Amino acid sequence: MKKELLVLLVLLGVFLAIGCTDDGIEDTNKTGTSAPAETRVSKQEPETIMVSAAASLTEAFTDMESRFEAQNPGTDVNLNFAGSGNLRAQIEGGAPVDVFASADEKNMDILATKSLIDNSTRKDFAQNSLVLIAPAASGFNITELADLTDPQVERIAIGNPDTVPVGKYTSTALTEAGLLDKTKNKFILAEDVKQVLTYVERGEVDAGFVYMTDAKTAEPGTIKVVTNLSVSTPVRYPIAVLSSSENKEVAQEFVDFVTGEEGQEILQEYGFTPE
Repeated sequence: MKKELLVLLVLLGVFLAIGCTDDGIEDTNKTGTSAPAETRVSKQEPETIMVSAAASLTEAFTDMESRFEAQNPGTDVNLNFAGSGNLRAQIEGGAPVDVFASADEKNMDILATKSLIDNSTRKDFAQNSLVLIAPAASGFNITELADLTDPQVERIAIGNPDTVPVGKYTSTALTEAGLLDKTKNKFILAEDVKQVLTYVERGEVDAGFVYMTDAKTAEPGTIKVVTNLSVSTPVRYPIAVLSSSENKEVAQEFVDFVTGEEGQEILQEYGFTPE
């Protein structure tokens, strides 16, 4: 009898020990002091930069974005395209931009005088050329700049010279050719160079002025390049990191990519002349 009682007491002790162990584990999990490792590791947020770039850089920079991100896991590049003057105004208004790429020196110079860019990061990275284009199905025989003075040519699309560099280059080219006063009453102003191209592609105007790189992106069979124009001010693109950038390291890495060997090769693929 005593032996049976002893065995029973031993078994009871084992059960109690197991119960205490289970309770201890359950309590520990409830308090979270010993949570699984995967619940304690927070997912790292991507390093994001905003790049504001001239509309004429749309195709080239979109290509660069994917390649840069592939080479820099955990980095997210957000692109914002518009006329350089409008982008500059956004930056002046406090837009959270990390990198600015302009289609002219003027807009970058304005930001520099206001200490809105880090001048040590500024660099010219590409050149372009200005061309006169017309709808492929145009009934007008436009073969040179002077043909724009023909009374039958009534609508000429140009970028707004006040905010769009291609418009300023166009105005300069027409002035130097002595044709500005004879054509300005025909102007249809566009917000950026892509809008000029669209007007011509759709046949909504008789002619327009775009960069050669944009002419190459036109829908096949919609336009014809009439002539390449020379302007006294080279069509040059500068890039810089903004003074207000909160992620200057990644912003500089993107600038280095654009101005480096791979970035320059991409620009050349899209018709730009690398610096």
